[in-house]
Amino acid sequence: MDHVLCPHCGKKVEISEAIKHQVETVILTAEKEKHKEEIERIKIEIEEKTTKRIKEDLDFKLKDSSNELEEKNKRNKELQEKLLELNKSLREAKESSEKKDLENQKKMYEELEKTKDEMSKTITEKARLKELELEKKLSDTQKALEDAQRKSRQGSQQLQGEVLELDLENQLKSAFTFDEFLPIPKGIEGADIWQKVKNSHGQSAGSIVWEIKRTKAFSKGWLPKLRDDARKINASESILVTDVMPDGVKHYSRISGVWVVTFEDSIVLATTLRYSLMQVAIAKSAASHEDEKLQEIYDYITSEAFRHKVEAHFESVKYLKEDLEGEKRSMERIWKKREVQ
Repeated sequence: MDHVLCPHCGKKVEISEAIKHQVETVILTAEKEKHKEEIERIKIEIEEKTTKRIKEDLDFKLKDSSNELEEKNKRNKELQEKLLELNKSLREAKESSEKKDLENQKKMYEELEKTKDEMSKTITEKARLKELELEKKLSDTQKALEDAQRKSRQGSQQLQGEVLELDLENQLKSAFTFDEFLPIPKGIEGADIWQKVKNSHGQSAGSIVWEIKRTKAFSKGWLPKLRDDARKINASESILVTDVMPDGVKHYSRISGVWVVTFEDSIVLATTLRYSLMQVAIAKSAASHEDEKLQEIYDYITSEAFRHKVEAHFESVKYLKEDLEGEKRSMERIWKKREVQ
């Protein structure tokens, strides 16, 4: 049997197994409750301590965070103040820079305008001088061009006159093979051809001096000059060949002692005058001592009757020439038709 101590007297008390079991159960239950309470107490104590520590930690952290936040806010505020101050300084600097830039731009604009005005004046003056220079060059060029054109026209007219002179001289040589053609003596500037009229025996019957003009207008001033040239070389007749005839003259005419004729009719007139000179020469030979008869012959040659006779002969020769030309053209047309067939 087991014994237990009395809690009051301290004596051992014998207990049975059932009681022992009950007691043990009660004690165990009590111990459990006590232990449970102790555990609960310890748990509560631990929880309280833990809660306190956590709270303290949280309070510390919260306070630290609050302090940190306050410090951050303070720093942010300081930074904001510095930033505001910096922005203010930047604005002031920008305003100052913009003001300075505006002043510089204004100054540059004024300098630019001044330079532009000076350049404009310089350019205007240069342009004026250049314009005067160009006008001078243009005037000189125009004058040189006019001189060149005038010289060219003169050269062209002179060349054309020389061509006509050579052509007429060749036609005269071909038509009058017995005649002699001499060079114009020095000092005679107007005459172009000097024709010595001779018969088949080489006997001289006089001479004809020719002058060729190719201009746009007829000038009566040519006539006395050609008469003077004829007198200087003692020519029997003087003939002026021109493209432009005097008013009222179609083919030829004797004006102020000078025969005026077109180029186309010059050979016909030369034929008539040669015939007259030959007749005068024959008359002179037959009546060499009869001055009165010679005077009559001269009067007849210079009379209107002789002029009309020469004109009639001239017109008959001209008509004959036109008929021959017409027949020639007709024959050419006939031959062309035959060639086509």
